[in-house]
Amino acid sequence: MPKQEGKNKDAAVVVLGKSTRFNGVLKFKETLRLQGKFRGTIESTGALIVDKDAVVEADRITVSSLTVYGTVVGAVLAVDKVDMFSGAKVHGDVTAARLRIADGVLFEGQCSMTTADKDVEIFSRSTEEIRAELQRFNG
Repeated sequence: MPKQEGKNKDAAVVVLGKSTRFNGVLKFKETLRLQGKFRGTIESTGALIVDKDAVVEADRITVSSLTVYGTVVGAVLAVDKVDMFSGAKVHGDVTAARLRIADGVLFEGQCSMTTADKDVEIFSRSTEEIRAELQRFNG
């Protein structure tokens, strides 16, 4: 299993295992590690980790950060960063303050870079604030 990255390695991590199949709207505040399959919308003030064999098909993904080892299909708004590791497949437009794409990644889409205010605590933002920011970027 890939090593978890981030400043707070003691933060709560929820895992949706390999046999998990989820359709709908997924909302969470901490870190979520997805190992199974998801289809729908993701709205979070936390981080999302998509493991190697996981598949996310979303019309919209709004998170503080996204780490991809598996497959993501859909528009992504990451308030902080998006990391795509070797073997990842990302199909969709990405909006983030920081973007890291490793060798061996398949990325099909457009990237928009935002500026990150270093003094903003992203975990204190409401879903409505994040939704408004997403609407500004998507016109």
